[in-house]
Amino acid sequence: MVVNSNPNQAAVSHPALPRLLVFVVAYNARTTIEDVLTRIPSDLQDEYDAEVLVIDDSSPDGTFEQGEMVRRSERVSLPLRILRNPVNQGYGGNQKIGFHYAIRQNFDYVALLHGDGQYAPECLPALVRPLRDGVADAVFGSRMLTKGGARAGGMPAYKFLGNRILTSVQNALLRARLSEFHSGYRVYATRALREIPFDLNTNDFHFDTEIIIQLLGAHMRIAEIPIPTYYGDEICHVNGIKYATDVIRTTVRARAQGLGLLYDRKYDVGPDGGGNDHYEAKLDFESPHTLALELITRGARVLDLGCAGGEFAGELRRRGCYVVGVDRYPITTGTKPDEFHLHDLNKGLPPVDVSGFDYVLLLDVIEHLRSPERFLEQLYEALKLTPSVKVIVSTGNVGFGMTRLLLLAGQFNYGKRGILDMTHTRLFTFGSLRRLLEGSGFELTQVRGIGAPFPLALGNRRAARSLLALNRWGNRIRKNLFAYQAFAVAQPRPSLEYLLNDAYAQSAMRMRAMDRPL
Repeated sequence: MVVNSNPNQAAVSHPALPRLLVFVVAYNARTTIEDVLTRIPSDLQDEYDAEVLVIDDSSPDGTFEQGEMVRRSERVSLPLRILRNPVNQGYGGNQKIGFHYAIRQNFDYVALLHGDGQYAPECLPALVRPLRDGVADAVFGSRMLTKGGARAGGMPAYKFLGNRILTSVQNALLRARLSEFHSGYRVYATRALREIPFDLNTNDFHFDTEIIIQLLGAHMRIAEIPIPTYYGDEICHVNGIKYATDVIRTTVRARAQGLGLLYDRKYDVGPDGGGNDHYEAKLDFESPHTLALELITRGARVLDLGCAGGEFAGELRRRGCYVVGVDRYPITTGTKPDEFHLHDLNKGLPPVDVSGFDYVLLLDVIEHLRSPERFLEQLYEALKLTPSVKVIVSTGNVGFGMTRLLLLAGQFNYGKRGILDMTHTRLFTFGSLRRLLEGSGFELTQVRGIGAPFPLALGNRRAARSLLALNRWGNRIRKNLFAYQAFAVAQPRPSLEYLLNDAYAQSAMRMRAMDRPL
């Protein structure tokens, strides 16, 4: 990589002004680069401490030399630096280098401009302004906001149609509302770039799609500004069919990650959540929580092990139950159990008398324990003299059909939620859950399958309700395959001590009956 500097064109520092990098990606742009650079508005320096960076991606046509000649001619009023990649990095790879430069040099904003002249440099002030005003983290120039503008500007019909179709599909999958996903004219706040792993993205042309997905996942604010469309005689280096395929595949993978089906580190950009608030109670459709509510009698004493944010405990309290909650994280919401104990279940039972309850809940808990066997053995020891206590357990079913299909396709990716949640230390099928409970001293009185939480993924819509009904039908046929979760109710098997004491009591009662006069 060649670094150029001109002592006659040294950057003037403006500490009071926000710093803006105008980053021009260039490949085989020898015939257009001069026009692009000389059209960059000189009045940007009135509002920003601005600099222009061109990175030629190892062009064979002399793009670097042409850009260097422009720099030496001093026809560009802003400080200008020309770099050349010794090895072609690809459209996405070139952006990564420029964004890294912007972050390393402590720029506040970086504007992406193409060296082929497809985007008007004159629009730069309008694109940067929302960032300076603090109303956006990224601003995209959109050719679709002005009705008819794209076609009037020379966009070929097939590209216009492809853009609209791809954008519609992506908006639907990502729950976004962008007018287009495929404009390369963008301005980013470097603060936003620091918070997403853009360096893990592809080096290919769908880099632009991946960075949008990351911004959406990180809840960044994206603004769109209308820009004119220009299509001239520039050479297109994009294979349209491959690009469309890559875009759809990337968007589907990102959506699948949101549903907990796949995991890709570059899309892991949401809040890290080191707490438990994302384990919400599912009360609007069939779930471990609704099944537990059907079983728990009003006014019962309930020990909720792993009570998460306390929402389910609040529902039980509204039904007259006395609830003691236990979790390794504090409850931060307004809903709380009657008692709460901050305790890590990996350290054993909490400091409460577990035998004094009617129900003990382990809803979506055992898969998080390092040793479920040891914990359940301890629980049995505490309950073996009170076999009337009901233990309600739920866990993901790793034999779920979708998981099997992914495994067949060579995919076994842990994610942020779902059956393969990264916080899970153990995986269960119906059979292994039964063996775990019975091997720990419990007798199962009920085992049910629960369908996938479609309303969480799709919203509480007709499609989600239809899928739930279909899933319930499948569960009745073969729960090992169609159940997303396993739900079990168990009671401690009477211990030998309990049975012996029971025999003593029964014998004494019968002897008293024998001695009673007729």
